[in-house]
Amino acid sequence: MLHASSPAAKFWSPAVVVLAVCSLALVFIGLSGIQRGDELEGGHYVSRQVVWLFMGCLAAVVAWSFPYRWLRPLSYPGYVLVIGLLVLVFVFPARNGARRWIPLGPLSIQPSELAKIAVILALGEYLMFRKNHRTLPGLIPPFVMAMLPVLLILKEPDLGTALLFFPVLYAMLYIAGAKRRHLLATALAGLAMLPVLWMCMSSEQKSRITAVFQQRDGGTPESGDGYHLFQSKQMLALGGAFGSQFSGDAVDDPAAYLLPAGRTDFVYCLVGERWGLPGTLGTLLIFSCFVAAGLQVAGRTRDPFGRLLATGIVTVMTAQVLINTSMTVGLTPITGLTLPLMSYGGSSLVTTFFCIGLLLNVARSPGFDVAGQPFQFHD
Repeated sequence: MLHASSPAAKFWSPAVVVLAVCSLALVFIGLSGIQRGDELEGGHYVSRQVVWLFMGCLAAVVAWSFPYRWLRPLSYPGYVLVIGLLVLVFVFPARNGARRWIPLGPLSIQPSELAKIAVILALGEYLMFRKNHRTLPGLIPPFVMAMLPVLLILKEPDLGTALLFFPVLYAMLYIAGAKRRHLLATALAGLAMLPVLWMCMSSEQKSRITAVFQQRDGGTPESGDGYHLFQSKQMLALGGAFGSQFSGDAVDDPAAYLLPAGRTDFVYCLVGERWGLPGTLGTLLIFSCFVAAGLQVAGRTRDPFGRLLATGIVTVMTAQVLINTSMTVGLTPITGLTLPLMSYGGSSLVTTFFCIGLLLNVARSPGFDVAGQPFQFHD
């Protein structure tokens, strides 16, 4: 029988169980969507995803197996290494008009995925036990840490991944104790710089933003970026209330089921087409439970580095889910951002599982008591 104070009881907390169950549920829902894509367009992406899933589970076990505090001395060197990899991608030929991958024989790695965890670790190391971010000039170093990978990722170009670093930065600064008025001032300054950002965007990135305001429903499919948005919404509509799994195909026209990047960026649409409203709403509900459990882990640990680490991981996954699902229904521009745990892809899946392993590691908190603690600073 486990006592409340035993290490095993701490690890097998309700939050940990929810995190594990939600992660597995999302993986299997994603596999069902990828399988539907194989049925519609051909291919064997499900079997490949299972291989990546196995590697992701290994990454989670590795991240869980050692005290997460061991990562603190590696935070800054890891950040520098990832910045170097983000620069290295421009040495290799473009793939589909973008330079995002580094080929390693039959495989390839996407440094922008590694940049997510590298920035979280570097910010966590810098913000813990520091009071200089309580002043407006003191916010400059963490902003520089976040902006450097953002600029390199925008250059690839990859607008969706670049957008993830801003909510992570602000969430970690808030948890670390930055003053709200300073955060508000920097946010307003960022909004004032949007015209400059617009001028720095490529024509492709601009067209994806304008497509949101020019979208229309019904009629024939549009061309260009409007086509992706048209097809994604149509795929969700074809699923109807209960999906093709229970109601069969809605139409006999194969062209209606064509969905570019369906298994990667638009796997949420494939889930909606196959399982209908229960699939789409259920996916959002499971993600909500995952986020709530992750925030509980962040709020219960006394270790400041662990709290910042957990906050960053939960924030990056939350932002990724919101951006990805919003773009499928035309609320935000199409950014090419994957859906965590569900989209096809090796780098994204392995990195996400590694982050989940770290989150479970924080929940275990070896050497630290797990209990509520008020924030150190107040405005």
